[in-house]
Amino acid sequence: MLPRMLISLVAAVVSAGPLSAADAPKGVVELFTAQGCASCPPADAAFRKLVEDGKVIALAYHVDYWNYLGWADTLSSKENTERQYGYARTMGRANVYTPQVVVNGRDHVAGADLGAIDRKVDDYASEGKGLQIPISAQMNGDELEIKIGAGQGKASVVMVYFNREKTIDVEKGENSGKKIAYLNSVSDVETVGMWDGKEASLKLPASVMQKPDLEGCAILLQSSTTDGNPAAILGATVVMAGKSI
Repeated sequence: MLPRMLISLVAAVVSAGPLSAADAPKGVVELFTAQGCASCPPADAAFRKLVEDGKVIALAYHVDYWNYLGWADTLSSKENTERQYGYARTMGRANVYTPQVVVNGRDHVAGADLGAIDRKVDDYASEGKGLQIPISAQMNGDELEIKIGAGQGKASVVMVYFNREKTIDVEKGENSGKKIAYLNSVSDVETVGMWDGKEASLKLPASVMQKPDLEGCAILLQSSTTDGNPAAILGATVVMAGKSI
């Protein structure tokens, strides 16, 4: 018997159908943040506006390098931190910072600068550096089928699992005493396939969606450097319990 969350998710995907160009996300915005960082709450607030606006796929990666200040970020992981350092290596940077936003896996801007984020998304869309490869996902029986359009290059099919909303009482560190609601916080990232530029259909067992407390999953078509660091995101879609974007 399928878990209740998965049943809702299946219904959402099946009912959604293919996305039109107007409905497709305009870009992918990845915020690197931390509960123990005093500069991060304004970026978390700007990130909320992006999520609520719904024009981009917005994902928040909580990093763990601020935990030494006395508050261990309850949503952080070393994998999230490594993803940020991977982007730094791709961009030729020697270090990382919070709050930082990476747009379409291509460049970074200050996490609280909503205007700069919007401009970067718009510029990439007009320059042909947006989400050019269409992706759709739906459940067929006991399989999740991901369909990817044709294009140029090679990329990984990456599933990014996230929590819809978590409200945290921060008890120590630079944000001590604050209660902060965090949206789309990433809980896990895994590569499930490869794309070689040809139109493709990837079938995965339904178990990939059966993670504890699953609330949402972004599917990214993401290129990488020769060293395996994350690079340009070529296409993306999101599946959520009760809703598909």
